[in-house]
Amino acid sequence: MSAFDPLSLLKPRRKVTGISAILLPFTQAGDVDWPAFHAHVQRTLESGLTPAVNMDTGYVNLLDRATQDAVLQQTREVAGGRPFVAGAFVSDGEGDAFRPDEYARRIEVIQSHGGTPIIFQSYGLTRQSGPKIVASYEKLARTADRFLAFELTQDLASFGAIYDLETFAAVMSIPQCVGVKHSSFHREPEWQRLVLRNANRPEFVIFTGNDFAIDMIMYGSDYLLGLSTFAPDLFAQRDHFWETGDPRFYELNDQLQYLGYFAFRRPSPAYKHSAAQFLNLRGWINSSHTHPQSRTRPDSDRDVLRELGQRLGVVSPT
Repeated sequence: MSAFDPLSLLKPRRKVTGISAILLPFTQAGDVDWPAFHAHVQRTLESGLTPAVNMDTGYVNLLDRATQDAVLQQTREVAGGRPFVAGAFVSDGEGDAFRPDEYARRIEVIQSHGGTPIIFQSYGLTRQSGPKIVASYEKLARTADRFLAFELTQDLASFGAIYDLETFAAVMSIPQCVGVKHSSFHREPEWQRLVLRNANRPEFVIFTGNDFAIDMIMYGSDYLLGLSTFAPDLFAQRDHFWETGDPRFYELNDQLQYLGYFAFRRPSPAYKHSAAQFLNLRGWINSSHTHPQSRTRPDSDRDVLRELGQRLGVVSPT
């Protein structure tokens, strides 16, 4: 990419497709706050974004199957036939073999609820050679009408992997694979994927998962972000500004990006507590508690988040 000019990818006045990973709220007692979840899915849909449930933002790796299925049932009820995305997650360990039957069961459950599955990585999937990884996706494609792939940085999950370009290109060529969430947290590999996409399969959607570079939408990426769960309303407004060429895009994007830098600082998985704190400050959820096994932030973060929320105009001074 040394001779490549990223500015050649710029796509001004483009309609952006936004998918927002939904935070699963918890009560102080450590139970799922279902009314708050219901309301957050609803406000995400009303903002014009597509909700994504049972994602990392929704603690999918910490939920039992019954809770994952309850999330799907609740989402189907709220969505009322509108599109949503849901994570197909298979828990395994280092050294385990790929488990296509378990993936197929999760895909079937998601599709039966009206969702589009996004295939979470696992040790069994990512620890294979490139050709075997592609063959694994091809096998899953026989059980899915359409699905999204997922490349995940190990900063967020130890089983994650960013594929080499040859493997990525082969996965992109699978007809049932209609897009990919790319979460390397780096611009250059995403730019490389955009170049490949534009040349080989223009309709394929690359959803940036880079919460440190949410302006990747300027270059032709769409997005599936955890950061947007903090403010789906403001992300929708930002997207509208970009589509209409409104210069207010830049300042709003800057403010949202600063929120992302703060929330996703190391340890990055603790961003979910930052999200709970921010949504609590907004008055959207009743508690800033997270899943009992999830990483947490210090209480002092609330003061910073309050200031950021005030700058964005969504948190009151008191």
